[in-house]
Amino acid sequence: MKITDSNVIRFHLQVLYGISVKNFAKKKGKLVYTGAKMFGVPLENLPRRYIPEFGLVPCFLVDGCSLLLDRVGTVGLFRKPGSLPRVKILREKLNRGDDALSTASPYDTATLVKQFCRELPELLFPSELHAALLKAQALPDLQDKMAALQLLSCLLPAKNSSCLQYLFDFLHKVSQRCSDNLMTSSNLATVFVPCLLPPPNKTEMSEERLELRVLVLRTFIEFPHVFGVIPKTIMDSMKYFVNFAHLEDVFKKRNQKICSLKVKQSEKTVLWIQSKLKIRPAVSDQTLVCITRGDPKLRRSVGLETFPNIRLFRTCMPNEDQSFRSANKTSVLTAMERLQHKNWRRRSSPI
Repeated sequence: MKITDSNVIRFHLQVLYGISVKNFAKKKGKLVYTGAKMFGVPLENLPRRYIPEFGLVPCFLVDGCSLLLDRVGTVGLFRKPGSLPRVKILREKLNRGDDALSTASPYDTATLVKQFCRELPELLFPSELHAALLKAQALPDLQDKMAALQLLSCLLPAKNSSCLQYLFDFLHKVSQRCSDNLMTSSNLATVFVPCLLPPPNKTEMSEERLELRVLVLRTFIEFPHVFGVIPKTIMDSMKYFVNFAHLEDVFKKRNQKICSLKVKQSEKTVLWIQSKLKIRPAVSDQTLVCITRGDPKLRRSVGLETFPNIRLFRTCMPNEDQSFRSANKTSVLTAMERLQHKNWRRRSSPI
Protein backbone atom coordinates (compact mmCIF):
# COMPACT_ATOMS: atom_id res chain seq x y z
CA MET A 1 0.00 0.00 0.00
CA LYS A 2 1.29 3.41 -0.90
CA ILE A 3 1.78 5.63 2.12
CA THR A 4 -0.50 8.66 1.61
CA ASP A 5 -2.63 10.80 3.92
CA SER A 6 -5.89 9.30 2.68
CA ASN A 7 -4.64 5.72 3.04
CA VAL A 8 -3.49 6.30 6.62
CA ILE A 9 -6.85 7.92 7.47
CA ARG A 10 -8.73 5.00 5.91
CA PHE A 11 -6.57 2.62 7.94
CA HIS A 12 -7.47 4.37 11.21
CA LEU A 13 -11.17 4.50 10.34
CA GLN A 14 -11.21 0.77 9.64
CA VAL A 15 -9.20 -0.28 12.70
CA LEU A 16 -10.63 2.11 15.31
CA TYR A 17 -14.26 2.46 14.22
CA GLY A 18 -14.93 -0.34 11.74
CA ILE A 19 -15.73 2.15 8.96
CA SER A 20 -14.51 1.27 5.49
CA VAL A 21 -14.42 3.92 2.77
CA LYS A 22 -14.17 3.12 -0.91
CA ASN A 23 -11.87 5.09 -3.14
CA PHE A 24 -13.65 7.88 -4.94
CA ALA A 25 -14.56 6.87 -8.47
CA LYS A 26 -12.57 8.65 -11.13
CA LYS A 27 -14.72 10.31 -13.73
CA LYS A 28 -14.03 9.14 -17.26
CA GLY A 29 -14.51 12.57 -18.74
CA LYS A 30 -14.90 16.07 -17.38
CA LEU A 31 -17.30 18.63 -18.78
CA VAL A 32 -15.64 21.90 -19.69
CA TYR A 33 -17.79 25.02 -19.57
CA THR A 34 -16.93 28.35 -21.08
CA GLY A 35 -18.45 31.74 -20.47
CA ALA A 36 -19.78 33.23 -17.25
CA LYS A 37 -22.26 30.50 -16.34
CA MET A 38 -22.53 30.04 -12.55
CA PHE A 39 -24.99 27.21 -11.93
CA GLY A 40 -24.53 23.55 -12.84
CA VAL A 41 -20.80 24.05 -13.49
CA PRO A 42 -18.00 21.94 -11.91
CA LEU A 43 -16.03 23.67 -9.19
CA GLU A 44 -12.79 23.63 -11.19
CA ASN A 45 -14.47 25.61 -14.00
CA LEU A 46 -15.87 28.31 -11.74
CA PRO A 47 -14.10 31.57 -10.92
CA ARG A 48 -12.71 31.13 -7.41
CA ARG A 49 -11.23 33.41 -4.82
CA TYR A 50 -8.46 32.57 -2.42
CA ILE A 51 -9.48 32.90 1.23
CA PRO A 52 -6.43 32.40 3.50
CA GLU A 53 -8.36 30.45 6.13
CA PHE A 54 -10.13 28.12 3.70
CA GLY A 55 -8.40 28.10 0.32
CA LEU A 56 -10.03 28.55 -3.10
CA VAL A 57 -13.77 29.20 -2.78
CA PRO A 58 -16.20 29.98 -5.66
CA CYS A 59 -16.66 33.73 -6.02
CA PHE A 60 -20.45 33.47 -6.10
CA LEU A 61 -20.49 31.63 -2.75
CA VAL A 62 -18.19 34.21 -1.16
CA ASP A 63 -20.25 37.16 -2.44
CA GLY A 64 -23.59 35.61 -1.54
CA CYS A 65 -22.61 34.58 2.00
CA SER A 66 -20.93 37.94 2.65
CA LEU A 67 -24.12 39.80 1.72
CA LEU A 68 -26.23 37.47 3.88
CA LEU A 69 -23.99 38.08 6.90
CA ASP A 70 -24.97 41.73 6.72
CA ARG A 71 -28.63 40.64 7.05
CA VAL A 72 -28.10 37.61 9.24
CA GLY A 73 -30.90 38.63 11.57
CA THR A 74 -33.56 38.05 8.91
CA VAL A 75 -36.21 35.70 10.30
CA GLY A 76 -36.45 32.33 8.56
CA LEU A 77 -33.25 32.81 6.51
CA PHE A 78 -32.77 29.78 4.18
CA ARG A 79 -36.09 28.34 5.39
CA LYS A 80 -38.39 30.87 3.76
CA PRO A 81 -38.10 30.63 -0.06
CA GLY A 82 -37.49 33.63 -2.30
CA SER A 83 -39.69 34.81 -5.13
CA LEU A 84 -39.40 32.39 -8.07
CA PRO A 85 -39.68 35.08 -10.79
CA ARG A 86 -37.05 37.24 -9.10
CA VAL A 87 -34.76 34.26 -8.57
CA LYS A 88 -35.03 33.36 -12.25
CA ILE A 89 -34.07 36.86 -13.32
CA LEU A 90 -31.14 36.88 -10.88
CA ARG A 91 -29.85 33.60 -12.30
CA GLU A 92 -29.90 34.98 -15.83
CA LYS A 93 -28.03 38.09 -14.78
CA LEU A 94 -25.41 36.13 -12.86
CA ASN A 95 -24.89 33.80 -15.82
CA ARG A 96 -24.23 36.84 -17.98
CA GLY A 97 -21.65 38.07 -15.48
CA ASP A 98 -23.72 40.96 -14.10
CA ASP A 99 -23.44 42.00 -10.46
CA ALA A 100 -27.03 41.55 -9.34
CA LEU A 101 -26.68 40.39 -5.75
CA SER A 102 -26.12 43.79 -4.17
CA THR A 103 -29.79 44.76 -4.66
CA ALA A 104 -31.33 41.29 -4.13
CA SER A 105 -33.46 40.43 -1.11
CA PRO A 106 -31.89 38.09 1.51
CA TYR A 107 -34.47 35.39 0.80
CA ASP A 108 -33.69 35.42 -2.93
CA THR A 109 -29.93 35.30 -2.24
CA ALA A 110 -30.34 32.43 0.23
CA THR A 111 -32.41 30.51 -2.35
CA LEU A 112 -29.67 31.01 -4.96
CA VAL A 113 -27.01 29.71 -2.53
CA LYS A 114 -29.04 26.53 -1.99
CA GLN A 115 -29.58 26.11 -5.73
CA PHE A 116 -25.89 26.61 -6.39
CA CYS A 117 -24.95 23.75 -4.01
CA ARG A 118 -27.74 21.46 -5.21
CA GLU A 119 -27.06 21.88 -8.96
CA LEU A 120 -23.34 21.13 -8.92
CA PRO A 121 -22.57 18.25 -11.33
CA GLU A 122 -20.72 16.46 -8.49
CA LEU A 123 -22.00 16.64 -4.92
CA LEU A 124 -19.82 18.46 -2.43
CA PHE A 125 -20.00 15.28 -0.32
CA PRO A 126 -19.17 12.51 -2.83
CA SER A 127 -21.69 9.67 -2.88
CA GLU A 128 -18.95 7.17 -1.90
CA LEU A 129 -18.72 8.96 1.46
CA HIS A 130 -22.41 9.02 2.42
CA ALA A 131 -22.68 5.53 3.94
CA ALA A 132 -19.50 6.07 5.99
CA LEU A 133 -20.80 9.41 7.29
CA LEU A 134 -24.07 7.84 8.43
CA LYS A 135 -22.22 4.93 10.09
CA ALA A 136 -19.97 7.36 11.93
CA GLN A 137 -22.97 9.38 13.09
CA ALA A 138 -24.59 6.19 14.43
CA LEU A 139 -21.64 5.36 16.71
CA PRO A 140 -22.81 5.19 20.36
CA ASP A 141 -19.86 7.05 21.90
CA LEU A 142 -19.91 10.82 21.33
CA GLN A 143 -16.12 11.14 21.24
CA ASP A 144 -15.79 8.32 18.71
CA LYS A 145 -18.55 9.88 16.63
CA MET A 146 -16.80 13.25 16.48
CA ALA A 147 -13.41 11.72 15.74
CA ALA A 148 -14.76 9.51 12.94
CA LEU A 149 -16.65 12.40 11.30
CA GLN A 150 -13.55 14.57 11.49
CA LEU A 151 -11.44 11.88 9.80
CA LEU A 152 -14.05 11.40 7.07
CA SER A 153 -14.06 15.13 6.36
CA CYS A 154 -10.30 14.89 5.76
CA LEU A 155 -10.87 12.47 2.85
CA LEU A 156 -12.62 15.07 0.68
CA PRO A 157 -10.89 16.46 -2.42
CA ALA A 158 -9.28 19.85 -1.83
CA LYS A 159 -11.78 21.82 -3.95
CA ASN A 160 -14.75 20.24 -2.13
CA SER A 161 -13.16 20.67 1.28
CA SER A 162 -12.46 24.39 0.80
CA CYS A 163 -16.02 25.05 -0.33
CA LEU A 164 -17.61 23.09 2.54
CA GLN A 165 -15.34 24.62 5.18
CA TYR A 166 -16.36 28.09 4.09
CA LEU A 167 -20.05 27.13 3.94
CA PHE A 168 -20.14 25.48 7.39
CA ASP A 169 -18.27 28.40 8.95
CA PHE A 170 -20.88 30.75 7.46
CA LEU A 171 -23.82 28.58 8.65
CA HIS A 172 -22.27 28.45 12.11
CA LYS A 173 -22.34 32.27 12.25
CA VAL A 174 -25.97 32.23 11.11
CA SER A 175 -26.91 29.73 13.84
CA GLN A 176 -25.28 31.96 16.48
CA ARG A 177 -27.95 34.56 15.68
CA CYS A 178 -30.78 32.04 16.09
CA SER A 179 -32.43 34.27 18.69
CA ASP A 180 -33.06 36.78 15.88
CA ASN A 181 -33.49 34.64 12.76
CA LEU A 182 -34.95 31.54 14.49
CA MET A 183 -32.58 29.33 12.47
CA THR A 184 -30.83 26.89 14.80
CA SER A 185 -28.12 24.49 13.65
CA SER A 186 -30.73 21.74 13.44
CA ASN A 187 -33.02 23.89 11.24
CA LEU A 188 -30.13 24.85 8.93
CA ALA A 189 -29.04 21.20 8.66
CA THR A 190 -32.57 20.14 7.71
CA VAL A 191 -32.71 22.79 5.00
CA PHE A 192 -29.31 21.85 3.50
CA VAL A 193 -29.76 18.03 3.47
CA PRO A 194 -31.22 18.05 -0.11
CA CYS A 195 -28.30 20.22 -1.22
CA LEU A 196 -25.38 18.38 0.44
CA LEU A 197 -26.54 14.86 1.44
CA PRO A 198 -29.55 14.05 -0.76
CA PRO A 199 -31.04 10.53 -0.29
CA PRO A 200 -30.27 8.47 -3.42
CA ASN A 201 -33.41 6.28 -3.24
CA LYS A 202 -36.66 5.73 -1.36
CA THR A 203 -35.00 3.40 1.14
CA GLU A 204 -32.73 6.20 2.29
CA MET A 205 -35.71 8.52 2.71
CA SER A 206 -36.93 6.75 5.84
CA GLU A 207 -37.29 8.92 8.93
CA GLU A 208 -34.36 7.28 10.70
CA ARG A 209 -31.95 7.66 7.76
CA LEU A 210 -32.99 11.25 7.15
CA GLU A 211 -32.42 12.03 10.79
CA LEU A 212 -28.87 10.68 10.54
CA ARG A 213 -28.19 12.91 7.54
CA VAL A 214 -29.48 15.94 9.45
CA LEU A 215 -27.31 15.09 12.44
CA VAL A 216 -24.19 14.80 10.26
CA LEU A 217 -24.67 18.32 8.89
CA ARG A 218 -25.65 19.64 12.31
CA THR A 219 -22.36 18.35 13.76
CA PHE A 220 -20.32 20.12 11.08
CA ILE A 221 -22.33 23.34 11.51
CA GLU A 222 -21.81 23.34 15.27
CA PHE A 223 -18.12 22.40 15.04
CA PRO A 224 -16.81 23.90 11.79
CA HIS A 225 -13.29 24.29 13.21
CA VAL A 226 -12.71 20.50 13.09
CA PHE A 227 -13.87 20.06 9.51
CA GLY A 228 -11.01 18.94 7.26
CA VAL A 229 -8.44 19.21 10.07
CA ILE A 230 -6.23 16.13 10.48
CA PRO A 231 -5.73 15.32 14.21
CA LYS A 232 -2.22 15.44 15.65
CA THR A 233 -2.28 11.74 16.51
CA ILE A 234 -2.93 10.90 12.87
CA MET A 235 -0.16 13.25 11.75
CA ASP A 236 2.25 11.48 14.11
CA SER A 237 1.18 8.09 12.80
CA MET A 238 1.70 9.32 9.24
CA LYS A 239 5.30 10.20 10.11
CA TYR A 240 5.70 6.73 11.61
CA PHE A 241 4.30 5.01 8.53
CA VAL A 242 6.42 7.13 6.21
CA ASN A 243 9.55 6.44 8.27
CA PHE A 244 8.66 2.75 8.43
CA ALA A 245 8.22 2.63 4.67
CA HIS A 246 11.54 4.46 4.26
CA LEU A 247 13.27 1.96 6.56
CA GLU A 248 11.62 -0.88 4.69
CA ASP A 249 13.00 0.47 1.42
CA VAL A 250 16.43 0.86 3.02
CA PHE A 251 16.36 -2.74 4.27
CA LYS A 252 15.21 -3.94 0.86
CA LYS A 253 18.10 -2.13 -0.83
CA ARG A 254 20.49 -3.43 1.84
CA ASN A 255 19.28 -7.00 1.35
CA GLN A 256 19.64 -6.61 -2.40
CA LYS A 257 23.24 -5.42 -1.93
CA ILE A 258 23.97 -8.31 0.44
CA CYS A 259 22.51 -10.81 -2.03
CA SER A 260 24.54 -9.38 -4.89
CA LEU A 261 27.65 -9.39 -2.67
CA LYS A 262 27.04 -13.03 -1.74
CA VAL A 263 26.67 -13.93 -5.39
CA LYS A 264 29.95 -12.20 -6.21
CA GLN A 265 31.70 -13.89 -3.28
CA SER A 266 30.35 -17.29 -4.28
CA GLU A 267 31.60 -16.73 -7.82
CA LYS A 268 35.06 -15.77 -6.51
CA THR A 269 35.05 -18.81 -4.21
CA VAL A 270 34.20 -21.14 -7.08
CA LEU A 271 36.99 -19.68 -9.20
CA TRP A 272 39.45 -19.94 -6.28
CA ILE A 273 38.51 -23.59 -5.63
CA GLN A 274 38.85 -24.43 -9.30
CA SER A 275 42.31 -22.84 -9.39
CA LYS A 276 43.35 -24.72 -6.22
CA LEU A 277 42.16 -28.02 -7.62
CA LYS A 278 44.49 -27.53 -10.57
CA ILE A 279 47.62 -26.96 -8.43
CA ARG A 280 46.78 -29.19 -5.47
CA PRO A 281 49.69 -31.56 -4.61
CA ALA A 282 49.15 -35.26 -5.12
CA VAL A 283 48.07 -37.25 -2.08
CA SER A 284 48.60 -41.00 -1.77
CA ASP A 285 45.59 -43.28 -1.81
CA GLN A 286 46.38 -44.58 1.65
CA THR A 287 46.53 -41.08 3.11
CA LEU A 288 43.32 -40.11 1.33
CA VAL A 289 41.55 -43.14 2.78
CA CYS A 290 42.75 -42.30 6.27
CA ILE A 291 41.62 -38.64 5.92
CA THR A 292 38.10 -39.43 4.72
CA ARG A 293 37.39 -42.44 6.94
CA GLY A 294 35.04 -41.28 9.70
CA ASP A 295 36.83 -38.01 10.41
CA PRO A 296 34.56 -35.21 11.71
CA LYS A 297 34.28 -32.15 9.41
CA LEU A 298 35.01 -29.12 11.60
CA ARG A 299 35.66 -26.42 9.05
CA ARG A 300 37.12 -26.08 5.61
CA SER A 301 40.55 -24.65 6.39
CA VAL A 302 42.92 -23.57 3.68
CA GLY A 303 45.47 -26.32 2.91
CA LEU A 304 43.95 -28.86 5.34
CA GLU A 305 44.69 -31.68 2.92
CA THR A 306 48.45 -30.88 3.07
CA PHE A 307 48.67 -31.31 6.87
CA PRO A 308 50.27 -34.65 8.08
CA ASN A 309 47.79 -37.37 8.91
CA ILE A 310 48.05 -37.90 12.67
CA ARG A 311 46.14 -41.18 12.62
CA LEU A 312 48.30 -42.58 9.83
CA PHE A 313 51.39 -41.40 11.70
CA ARG A 314 50.22 -43.20 14.87
CA THR A 315 49.52 -46.46 12.98
CA CYS A 316 53.15 -46.51 11.86
CA MET A 317 54.60 -45.95 15.35
CA PRO A 318 54.05 -49.35 17.10
CA ASN A 319 56.78 -51.26 15.08
CA GLU A 320 59.36 -48.65 15.86
CA ASP A 321 58.40 -48.74 19.53
CA GLN A 322 58.75 -52.52 19.68
CA SER A 323 62.26 -52.46 18.09
CA PHE A 324 63.28 -49.67 20.42
CA ARG A 325 62.01 -51.61 23.43
CA SER A 326 63.70 -54.91 22.32
CA ALA A 327 67.03 -53.11 21.78
CA ASN A 328 66.82 -51.57 25.22
CA LYS A 329 65.91 -54.93 26.74
CA THR A 330 69.00 -56.63 25.16
CA SER A 331 71.31 -53.94 26.38
CA VAL A 332 69.93 -54.21 29.93
CA LEU A 333 70.30 -58.00 30.01
CA THR A 334 73.89 -57.79 28.78
CA ALA A 335 74.81 -55.33 31.50
CA MET A 336 73.28 -57.55 34.20
CA GLU A 337 75.15 -60.63 32.95
CA ARG A 338 78.45 -58.75 33.03
CA LEU A 339 77.77 -57.59 36.59
CA GLN A 340 76.93 -61.14 37.74
CA HIS A 341 80.08 -62.57 36.07
CA LYS A 342 82.22 -59.90 37.75
CA ASN A 343 80.78 -60.71 41.17
CA TRP A 344 81.31 -64.45 40.63
CA ARG A 345 84.95 -63.91 39.74
CA ARG A 346 85.46 -61.88 42.90
CA ARG A 347 83.97 -64.67 45.05
CA SER A 348 86.00 -67.47 43.39
CA SER A 349 89.35 -65.67 43.54
CA PRO A 350 91.65 -66.64 46.57
CA ILE A 351 92.10 -64.12 49.30
